[in-house]
Amino acid sequence: MISIAAPAKINLYLHVTGQRSDGLHLLDSLIVCADFGDEISVKPGRSLSLEINGPFAKDLKPVTGNLVMKAATLLAGSMGLEARAALSLTKNLPVASGIGGGSVDAAATLLILRRHWNLSPTKKDLLDIAERLGADVPVCLEGHASFIGGIGEKLTPAPPLPYGWLVLANPGMPLPTNEVFMHRTGQFSKPARFRQPPKDFPALAVLLKERTNDLTKPAVKALPVINDTIKALANCEGALLARMSGSGATCFGLFECKENAQAAVKSLNDQQPNWWVRAAPLLTSWQVPPDRL
Repeated sequence: MISIAAPAKINLYLHVTGQRSDGLHLLDSLIVCADFGDEISVKPGRSLSLEINGPFAKDLKPVTGNLVMKAATLLAGSMGLEARAALSLTKNLPVASGIGGGSVDAAATLLILRRHWNLSPTKKDLLDIAERLGADVPVCLEGHASFIGGIGEKLTPAPPLPYGWLVLANPGMPLPTNEVFMHRTGQFSKPARFRQPPKDFPALAVLLKERTNDLTKPAVKALPVINDTIKALANCEGALLARMSGSGATCFGLFECKENAQAAVKSLNDQQPNWWVRAAPLLTSWQVPPDRL
């Protein structure tokens, strides 16, 4: 059996810059990952199967509709082979929570099956499949901090980012992405990319404060507790920034050191024992790029 990490995806900022004629929204966002997430494992099987375990396994749709299965089926079909593998998904991330659980799982599946089946698809082949699986899958597959454009398919490497810590907090309520976009109104934002590497983690926080997550207001309208989650993170000692990730409901705080991040987790657990809260280092590189696996 071989395994691969599928870490939580974080939108450090997210601007909605327009909308296509087909209704899909155009984005400008800076994507990193947290050093915590799901795990995908595979071993030989007579057919394609998926076992789901972990603390959030019960919240997933039936196995047949899971993005892991879809990714495996698309990869096998594109390479002209019969899909045979016994896959296992350990679901440690909340479902429908704005941290790309399904997307990182799909990306990790493509990578691990590439190795398991001894395939040689080009990077473009894999990215084409990733686009068919969802807007966040290409950047999760890319495996390093990136700005995304278009509907998520246009990737630009981010400048080097400093080391620091994330505290993730989810109030325990799923929030479907389409519901958030339904509540979005008003003008579109401009792209807000930066080229110069921030000198340290506080400098990164300053840059991010000049940007926003345009989906926060519609998400709070759909699920008001998100505002409480952001405020709780912001009030933790050492918090440099508190913000929602993606379309919510998971929010994050930036912390310069491990000690403050761990203290924040304890404080939030004391205040809100029913919330899901984790501390993890911010990752700017999280898995082997598909052209080098």
